[in-house]
Amino acid sequence: MFESLIGLVAIIALFVIISRQQSRIGLVERELGALRSLVLSGAVPPAAKPSEQAVADNVPADVIPAVAAAADIPSPATSEPVAAPAPATETEDSTGEIVSGPWTAPEPAPKAVEPAELPGATKAARQSDVETALGTRWAVWVGGIALALGGLFLIRYTIEAGIFGPGVRLTMAGALGLVLVAGGEFIRRTGFKMPVQGAAGAYIPAILTAAGAFILFGTVYAAHGIYGFIGPALAFTLLGVIGVATIAAALVHGQALAGIGLVGAMVTPVLVASQAPSPWALFGYLAIVLAATGVIARMRDWKLLMAAAFFGTGVWTILYMTDAPGANLSAILFIDAVTLAVLALVWLARRGDETTPDRAFDWPSIVPGLFVAFSALGLSVDPAFAAAGYALPGAVVIAAMVAVTLYRPLALPLLYAAGLVTVLIYLGIIPPTSIASDFSGGALGVDGLPVATSNALTLRIGIALGLVFIGAGFWAARRFAAGTQIRAASWAAWGVIVPLVVLLALWFTFGNLDRDPVYAAAAALLVVIFAAGGEWIARAEEPPLKGGIAVSFALGGAAIAGLLLMHMAFDSGWTTILLGAAAIVPALATRWRVYPVLGWISVGAVIAVLGRVAFDPTIVGAGFLSTTPVFNWLLPGYGVPALAFGFAAWQLARTTNGRPRLAMEAAAALFALLTLAILVRHAMHGGVIDTGAMTLAEQSIYTLIAIGAGAILVAIDMRSPSSVLRYGSMAVGVISVGFIVIRHFVVLNPLFTDESTGRIPVFNLLFLAYLLPAVAAGGLALYARDKRPKWYAQMLAVVAAALAFAYATLSVRRLFKGEFIGLWSGLGQLETYTYSALWLVIGVALLTAGVWLKSQVLRIASAALIAIAVLKVFIFDMSELEGVLRALSFIGLGAVLIGIGLFYQRLLTRAAKENG
Repeated sequence: MFESLIGLVAIIALFVIISRQQSRIGLVERELGALRSLVLSGAVPPAAKPSEQAVADNVPADVIPAVAAAADIPSPATSEPVAAPAPATETEDSTGEIVSGPWTAPEPAPKAVEPAELPGATKAARQSDVETALGTRWAVWVGGIALALGGLFLIRYTIEAGIFGPGVRLTMAGALGLVLVAGGEFIRRTGFKMPVQGAAGAYIPAILTAAGAFILFGTVYAAHGIYGFIGPALAFTLLGVIGVATIAAALVHGQALAGIGLVGAMVTPVLVASQAPSPWALFGYLAIVLAATGVIARMRDWKLLMAAAFFGTGVWTILYMTDAPGANLSAILFIDAVTLAVLALVWLARRGDETTPDRAFDWPSIVPGLFVAFSALGLSVDPAFAAAGYALPGAVVIAAMVAVTLYRPLALPLLYAAGLVTVLIYLGIIPPTSIASDFSGGALGVDGLPVATSNALTLRIGIALGLVFIGAGFWAARRFAAGTQIRAASWAAWGVIVPLVVLLALWFTFGNLDRDPVYAAAAALLVVIFAAGGEWIARAEEPPLKGGIAVSFALGGAAIAGLLLMHMAFDSGWTTILLGAAAIVPALATRWRVYPVLGWISVGAVIAVLGRVAFDPTIVGAGFLSTTPVFNWLLPGYGVPALAFGFAAWQLARTTNGRPRLAMEAAAALFALLTLAILVRHAMHGGVIDTGAMTLAEQSIYTLIAIGAGAILVAIDMRSPSSVLRYGSMAVGVISVGFIVIRHFVVLNPLFTDESTGRIPVFNLLFLAYLLPAVAAGGLALYARDKRPKWYAQMLAVVAAALAFAYATLSVRRLFKGEFIGLWSGLGQLETYTYSALWLVIGVALLTAGVWLKSQVLRIASAALIAIAVLKVFIFDMSELEGVLRALSFIGLGAVLIGIGLFYQRLLTRAAKENG
């Protein structure tokens, strides 16, 4: 109780100090702003004495040199010629007055007119740079390090030689440190300035002060850790005072000195050991260091120093939390609150959050965001903290991060950290492995072992955090919709992601995975909220109803919530059908709103349906699929999405008419082909479509789908040219040809496998495997004739002719052999003669088609087939056939060949008359 009271008093005192420092910073900013305005207007009043101006305006002494330097800037309104002044460093002005430290970022100044370089100027400048580096910077740096090490070596020598006792040695070291600090301040106050350009990095007062601070740190630590002259409390206090004083001295000596002081302040708790360390002493000390560093970093806009201070505080917080059983919750919440307060009230105070849309976030805010979010994650998921009921304080920390981001828009990284931690927490409660197992006794079980460790508090916290992100996300997205798009999109995204993840996790953990009307109602509510929120954001855009990124996130979240709704409310079959039909909704919405995301939501429905079909091609599960041909779950499961996608494409073509419309057209055609193919497979396999080895019928379905997909891509490419569609269509065509050559003609050919061709005379396996692909390939070759390269159409035409030839030949063999046409069953004389006659007829038909279509490849194929028939008659038929069949074979061959010759003679005569 007493420690909590001390912590509360410390927080109040800290806020009072911060408020007073903010007032001083604001006063300085107003004075400098007014002075800058006077300088730019050319009406600069005579400069007052620094002491008088400081008394009159109550300006801190550390900014007096900067004010005096600015007052001496000549007015640009004068008409006298402007001479090129000698370059000045950031520690001096034109009058030689001293300004603050060398590492302070200078104000951008107008570029002076430089004289033209003389022939030997470059070489002289290079020599001057080397001389400057050796004589100024390196000498000063090495000298400062030597002073610091010299003090330590002096102490070591006195120890080894036994000249002085420990007390005297420590006194001498402390005196040396104080002398160096005083020397640095004396040099600074007595008119020190940089004599050479480029020597600002060797600012001697800062080097001396840093060396003195280093020696003082070592002296106090030796007095406590080595000799035990002082206790932990006094050592802790002295080291902290030295660290904070060093940071404060950086106001006049630069950022590097502040870094040295900060490092010393952060390592002080490690140097001072204690038998019973108090978390309140540690975090109270860190709060003071962090607040002091924040004030100084804010005054000089030192981002790296501020990030380092947040980093050190965060590391101490995480190290303390690793001792979970003994960790004090109040102390953790205290340092988290201080971190957020310093970020919001000190570092980001009056930094133009709303007036700088080009600056989306402040990068030092990333550091406190990560560490505070990590502490919230530990409070929520660590077993020791969770068992103590600390999940609720962890949620409060997350909500506080969201609130700080609302208050200071530049603290946008805090939103990302809070959202990511919330997602990780609730993804972690989803039971692993068998999420489809039945519930027993209120807990999900896998192999009889309960894996769900969440409770009712987790559920309530999830609902509360979801509401926080929804409310803050959509309100802030509307606030920034007309300005900073990145902020608006970030708020809208996390306002959607977190509630969806929480809903999904709670459903998996506490709900019924089959059908759960309660969670379905929650998903339906999210659909309405997200859709209304997207419209609300769109009305605040510039121009209104533009449908930017923030609106896209909101409406995309509504679509995902609708997807969850269907899975929660319906079984497998109805979910697939409704998902396909849902593609119509965003397409219809384009009649009233032309948001770009609406068409892509329809495409998202296609992806969802494809995922479900790939996961379960039977739509309702193999055990529930009826064996009735055509009229079963496959017809609506594939047919309804095909019709819905077609309607969506038609609607999008009349409104947005972009890439989503092309995708919907492709999806409609693909699902139409899938519907036909899957129904054929279902009928041919007796109602079983997902088991057994691949057959010729199944491969035929895949070939038809590939050819159909090639035709679809060609059609889409003709309406909206694209290199992806062009080469993709040809790739699909080549793949389909590969299927035909390897599987149809060789691997799965019933002539070699003796597979049953079916008992139906015409509509059998040969019809599906050879005639339909022949028609499809021939149609694609004819359609792509003037739209694709010549070789592509010729390849498809040859394959189509080969398939038609195979269908006719195998059909003749089936006529003689029946259902099984294996090659090893032999050949009869009449069958042999029939092949010769058939091949000659097919050759003549190909010749006729080639002349009619003006296709050289078909005429060549005709010649090749007739040549094969001639060879068969003279080589095979002459030896195998007897009697009248042998005579008829030669008579038929002769008649056909004479007819072909007569046909070509007339064709050539007609061509000659037309050309003559």
